[in-house]
Amino acid sequence: MSTATHANVDPQELAKFSELAHRWWDPESEFRPLHQINPLRLEWIVRLAGGLQGKRALDVGCGGGILADAMSRRGADVLGIDLATKPLKVAQLHALEAGTPSVRYREVAAEALAAEEPDAFDVVTCMEMLEHVPDPSSIVRACATLVRPGGHVFFSTLNRNPKSFLFAIVGAEYVLNLLPRGTHEYERFIRPSELARWCRDAGLELTATRGMQYNPLTRRYWLNDDTSVNYLFACRRP
Repeated sequence: MSTATHANVDPQELAKFSELAHRWWDPESEFRPLHQINPLRLEWIVRLAGGLQGKRALDVGCGGGILADAMSRRGADVLGIDLATKPLKVAQLHALEAGTPSVRYREVAAEALAAEEPDAFDVVTCMEMLEHVPDPSSIVRACATLVRPGGHVFFSTLNRNPKSFLFAIVGAEYVLNLLPRGTHEYERFIRPSELARWCRDAGLELTATRGMQYNPLTRRYWLNDDTSVNYLFACRRP
């Protein structure tokens, strides 16, 4: 692995998620929000990618494999990659137990895989990961290299503004206890204008955006046009 590849990882972030790895597939654990939002983002990806059946998909920063597993169940041949060893082992074990043979996992950086397999995937996803790395624009460039011409890339992350600080950190981590305290750092949140610029610079066309909302009373998530806190980008490589 190159030095540049090593540079784009935060050991503290890896340790944070590794510590909770054994709870990844418990839908009532700290990862409950991921289990709850997964069907929403999966359907959005499936619709905009024109289905996943028979396609080769890559999930960057796959963690314990919640999205990767779901994409494989929709007919995709999936590779999930991450640099956190424990969550990857949990993902591999779950794939064996659940019998999802069309999903594989590798401990490799997105930049290293981009050098190894350019233009290799029909669909590339990178969800809730950009805000956890030192150089998110490097991940965007790697995703653009990994997807084939005509293929689709999907990102989701958190906007950087006072409302997102209030909702995603104070509300989610300290008031509602939806996430462990310290899950997010406000300085690493990414404005849509910043992500759009990185996508353009990487040669990706932005095709759709959606916001994700949460009602703490009904404990329900849904997608809409409000990108002020959580948001998703759909891109296409021309």
